[in-house]
Amino acid sequence: MIALRNSQMRAEATRVKRLWRESQRDESKSQLTSDRYVSIGEAASAVGDGATLALGGMTLYRRPLAFVKALLRRAKPPGDLTLLSFTGGMESDLLVGAECVKSVRSVYFGLEAFGLAPMFTKFAQEQRIDIIEETEASIVMGMRARISGSGFLPSPAWMGTDLPKLRPDVKTVADPYSGAELLAFPAIACDVAVIHGLAGDRRGNVLINNNLGIDLELVYLADTVIATVERVVDEVARTTDGVIIPFPGCDMLVEAPSGAAPTSCYPLYPLDGAGILAYTEACNAGRFKQFLEGFTES
Repeated sequence: MIALRNSQMRAEATRVKRLWRESQRDESKSQLTSDRYVSIGEAASAVGDGATLALGGMTLYRRPLAFVKALLRRAKPPGDLTLLSFTGGMESDLLVGAECVKSVRSVYFGLEAFGLAPMFTKFAQEQRIDIIEETEASIVMGMRARISGSGFLPSPAWMGTDLPKLRPDVKTVADPYSGAELLAFPAIACDVAVIHGLAGDRRGNVLINNNLGIDLELVYLADTVIATVERVVDEVARTTDGVIIPFPGCDMLVEAPSGAAPTSCYPLYPLDGAGILAYTEACNAGRFKQFLEGFTES
C-alpha cells in the first residue's frame, strides 16, 4: 500500500508540475486564457441532464451558491443529477429541493450548527433520491482511482463493517503479494466540477483559501472545471492562507462577487447566519418554493 500511495503521489506531482509549466507560457500565449472568462449563464449551460456535478468548498464555507442560482434560473434547470461532494450543504440542498437531483454521493449532508439539510432530509425520508453511501476513505479512493486511470483502488477501509452491504459495487480482492483480503473501491467519474475562489487572474490562475475540502482533487477529476471568483485581478499570488490552482486547471472562469453567500468566503466575508436561518425556517414551514423564487430573483 505504501508503494502504491507513493506511486500515486509521484503521478500527481508530475501532473502538478505539468500544469505549472503550462501556466508559465510566454505572454502572447497566456493572453489566450482571457477567452476562458464567460458569463455565469454560459457556465451554467455546461451542466446537462444526468450529469455528475461536483460542488466545491466545505460544509458552509466557500460554496458556489451563485452558480447554483444560475442553474436554477435556466428556462429548464438540469434534471437527474448526481451530486458529488465531500460535504453537501445549502448549495446542494437547494438543488435537491428543486427536484434536480437523482442521487447523492457525499460523506456528510447538513448545515452544521444550523441542523439538518431540510430538503435532503425530506427527500431521503420519502425515498425520492438515491443515496450512495460514502466515507472519507471510499470517496477519496474512488476519486484517486479515476485520476490515476485505474478502474478501482484497493484499501482495507470498510473491512469488518456492514458498509459493503450498502454498496454491492464495492468488491473484495486479494492482495497479490500478501494474499490479504481488501476492498476494491470503484473509480468515481465527474462531468462538471464547480469551485469558488477568492480571485482569478488574466492568465486563468485561481486563488482559493486553505479550507480545501477536495477542491484540488476535483480539478484533476472532472471533465469540465468551472471556477467562480470574487474578483478578477492582473495576477494572483500565493499567500500564507491561500493556494493557487494554476492555468490550465479551470476550463471556464466567471467573475461572481459574493458568489459564495450566504456561506462564508474567508477572509473576504463571514457566514451569514441569518440567511441560513431564513432558509431553514422557510423549508420547515413548507415554504421552500417561495424561498426558491426569492433566491433566484435576487
